[in-house]
Formats: sequence, structure tokens, C-alpha cells
Amino acid sequence: MMEVVNNVSLLSIILAGAFLIRERERGTIEHLLVMPVTPTEIMIGKMWPTALVVFVAALLAIVVVIRIWLAIPVAGSLWLLMLGLALQLFATTSLGILLATLAGSMPQFGLLLMLVLFPLQVLAGGTTPVESMPDFVRIPMMAAPDTHFVALARAVLFRGAGLEVIWPQILALVAIGLAFFVLSRWRFRRFLR
Repeated sequence: MMEVVNNVSLLSIILAGAFLIRERERGTIEHLLVMPVTPTEIMIGKMWPTALVVFVAALLAIVVVIRIWLAIPVAGSLWLLMLGLALQLFATTSLGILLATLAGSMPQFGLLLMLVLFPLQVLAGGTTPVESMPDFVRIPMMAAPDTHFVALARAVLFRGAGLEVIWPQILALVAIGLAFFVLSRWRFRRFLR
């Protein structure tokens, strides 16, 4: 179950960033710039399909593989989990776009991914409890969307928590997603110049 949660971040960051890098490497980003679209619309056009594909894949994995095939019961509301998943995808695709604007090529993007994905996967609480980490690790990881999504997913999937319990994680995902979106939008405008 936690592997599905961990792979959501991995796929959304890699795919969103790779789409943008490939457009730049092939020179097709200039074609988009002469169209009557804003840089924000171009950025959202890269984020939305990635989020949709990962959302559908995660939904199918939870419903078909985990609930039906493996017959593992899900304690909480699947719709509440999907709300958290949508907010997580907003934050992680924004992060993928941000990383793509920092990288000049696909190999540089791959190196950046190693620096970002490993801490997100290991320190977000999916494999080790956040509470057992020292403060110098735990406090910076509170700015990572994965930390809040793992807490949300565990609460909903394993304990059947409702909105009254997970609202802090939802607010954190909204705030982190908006911060990454605004920062990636600012970098994307500079990236296009």
C-alpha cells in the first residue's frame, strides 16, 4: 500500500519535468511561445496530463490490485484519499516543473532527481517514522509534500480517519503546492527567456 503512495511522487515529478525538458531539447517550446498562450498555461498544460495519468494509475492500483486482487481492506474513504492524491499531484508536478527549469538538459535533470527523490522517498515517513527522526531532518521535511501525503494516506487507509482528522495535512498540501507552483511559475518565465 505504501509503495503506491511512494510511487505517486516519483512518477509525477519525473514525468512533469521530463516533458518540459524534452520540449526544450527538441526546440518545440519556441513553437508554443508564438501561440496565443501564456507561460502559465503552458506550464499547466505540462502538469495536468501528468497528474491525470498518475491519478488514474494510482486509483486503479488501489481499487483493482489492493482491494480486489490482494483483498486488502481499505479502512477509510477512498474519495478522501483521492482528494489528498489530487493535492499531492498538484504539489509534485509543480516540483517537477521547478526542477526542469533548474536543469539545462535531461542528464542534469536526472542528477537533480537523485538529490530530491531519495530524501523524499526515505525521509517522508513511508519507510521510517517521521517522529523518530532528529529535529534537523524532521523539521525541513515538513516542507515536503510527501511527508503530509504519507500521513494523510496512513490515516485514511489504515485508521479510517475522516476530514476532521486529516484537515491539517490537506491544508499543508495546498500551501506547499501553491508555494511550488508560484516558484515554478516564476522560474518557468525565466526559463523561457
